[in-house]
Amino acid sequence: MRFFENVAKEIFNKEGIPILEGHVANYPEEAMTISSEMGVPVVVKAQVLTGGRGKAGGVKFANNPGEALKVSEEILGMEIKGEKVKHLLIEEKAEILNEFFVTVSVDRGARRPVILASNEGGVEIENLAKTNPEKIIKYYPNPLIDFLPYEAREIARKMGVSSELISPIGDIIWKLYNVFKKYDADTAEINPLVSTPNGVIAADAKLVVENDSLFRHQDLVEKLHYKQKAVDFVQLDGDIAVIGNGAGLTLTAMDMIKLNGGEPATFLDIGGGASEHIINQALSIVLNYDRVKVVFLNVLGGITKADDVARGVIKALEGAERKVPIVIRLTGTNEEEGQKILDEAGIPFEVSMEKAAKKAVELCEEIKAKGK
Repeated sequence: MRFFENVAKEIFNKEGIPILEGHVANYPEEAMTISSEMGVPVVVKAQVLTGGRGKAGGVKFANNPGEALKVSEEILGMEIKGEKVKHLLIEEKAEILNEFFVTVSVDRGARRPVILASNEGGVEIENLAKTNPEKIIKYYPNPLIDFLPYEAREIARKMGVSSELISPIGDIIWKLYNVFKKYDADTAEINPLVSTPNGVIAADAKLVVENDSLFRHQDLVEKLHYKQKAVDFVQLDGDIAVIGNGAGLTLTAMDMIKLNGGEPATFLDIGGGASEHIINQALSIVLNYDRVKVVFLNVLGGITKADDVARGVIKALEGAERKVPIVIRLTGTNEEEGQKILDEAGIPFEVSMEKAAKKAVELCEEIKAKGK
């Protein structure tokens, strides 16, 4: 789950990372009032869960409350990559001397955390990674032992920052890594991290927390200004709906479908700990998508319980207007109970993802050969 910048900054600041003064506004008049109370030039930032807001016009400056009102009216309600702007962060405008970049994320290939840092930050960081990758420092902390402050300072030194900035930037890198670990993050990022006459400050903040760990961080969930989506759904051009409990598992299922010659019609991630209701909701979505000829439900139960999945499947099929064949791979927590429920309902299942994917493709080909 990705958090809005204002929430991420609140968390970063709580863990000792300096931020600028800022307040959330939900309508233009509120932005004007905040600007007036702050009494300084401000930055008006769209709060969206996607990148590229600066280039899209979602970040604007205001030198006085009147300008804050005007630019807030322009930003609120606009769409940035399909996401409507519903609230703003009104933040003090910083006197920026230099911009840097630092992120902590998971290197899936190396199966360990990785810290990336550069003495060039801002909106062009992705281009920098392509054109001058040598300017991005990569460091792999050992996840089994403490990441120490001297290691963070060494990263800052390798970034090539001036000597007086090595210690404060190293301190922020160290604290950002601690945020990453403490909050079970997939990504903890500051871009840009800026040096100002008043010190080094996180001018932006990105925090993505692993969905399966949210039960340990209910205080974060409560800070959200939006309702958590029950599922993540993307329509594709194929005819086999793919549902999985976790983005990685769903993508793997899609790969298996393509490997066997089929084409996915959906990416639908029901997330960890999906309830009977969520399973029902997910199936109801794809069963009402006319392009879908077969459903491939791929569940490896961890927090998600197989018996809940089975009951959700039965409920969805009973209420479906379209009769679409479903191929289920079901294993993991409470698998015997779940498989028994499916057996008694006459719904076949597999425990092998490979077999289930192959079966889904074969079934889809049979349906198309019959002209259905």
